[in-house]
Amino acid sequence: MNKIVQCVPNISEGKDLDKINYIIEPLKNQDGFKLISAEPDKDYNRTVITLLGDPEKMIIPLINFFQRALDKIDMRTHHGEHPRMGAVDVTPFIPISNITIEECVEYAKSLADHVSYMYQIPVFLYAKAATNPSRINLPDIRKGEFEGMKEKIQDPLWKPDYGKPMIHETFGVTAIGARIPLIAYNIDLSTADEKIASTIAKAIRASSGGFQHIQAGPAFLEEKGFVQVTMNILDFKKNPIYRILETVRMEAKRYHVEVKNSEVVGLIPKDALLDSIKYYQQVLGIPFDKNMSIEDITRFSIEYLQIRDFDSLKIIEANL
Repeated sequence: MNKIVQCVPNISEGKDLDKINYIIEPLKNQDGFKLISAEPDKDYNRTVITLLGDPEKMIIPLINFFQRALDKIDMRTHHGEHPRMGAVDVTPFIPISNITIEECVEYAKSLADHVSYMYQIPVFLYAKAATNPSRINLPDIRKGEFEGMKEKIQDPLWKPDYGKPMIHETFGVTAIGARIPLIAYNIDLSTADEKIASTIAKAIRASSGGFQHIQAGPAFLEEKGFVQVTMNILDFKKNPIYRILETVRMEAKRYHVEVKNSEVVGLIPKDALLDSIKYYQQVLGIPFDKNMSIEDITRFSIEYLQIRDFDSLKIIEANL
């Protein structure tokens, strides 16, 4: 049986499509894995790239991808809504089929070793690959972002796992790790007031006493003229999408604000959608079919969760 992982590198460029296409070129048309998507966002100034397939076949193309990001992205002039610390900000390996999380950790270490040695880029291992508890959560590593990392990395507590304790002048630093599937999920609000999104994010995120396994913050999308509550759902089985969405709807009402849409960035497991579809169909008194087709899952997800720009290829199982 073939080993299948999802790998989701994020680059700190979301505006220049020619530059993005140049950087991701080594990941296209490869044997053993597929480039599923590259999703740029001008406001975040960030592109989320999704690969699916054999992790062994990904390593050399990913090394070349890092080289191209190094060539084209200068973090000294980078600005965007999303927190960031490097040109390739983060690269997680995620087990999907016939592979353990421990094996994903070894692939993360292999990529980290090559990237650090070849390009003198400091690398932090995070999540399941973390070498100590302070490096499990990516926001803890990223705190201070590119601008604060020059000083932070000299603290012995923040010595990188690979490379010298000094940032690469133009690239910055990067995090490479292994984790279980998370859902990058954003909720659009009918307001341009970022304070409202910030207050709602505080109500739902774990670090402020909200839901466990939720990381959340505000973002203003200048191109679209509204704010988002942007989040990572780290464990959808314990905190399903519908529960987060309905809580945000409830909190938004006190400000006379509505949820416009929601958004999934990257891929999402089928079960995460089915769980929410089941909830809404129970509310509506509609019989739930757990064996419904991918097409029906897609249709109901758009209807109930108001997911915009969504199609069946955003579901992991549709790509296997």
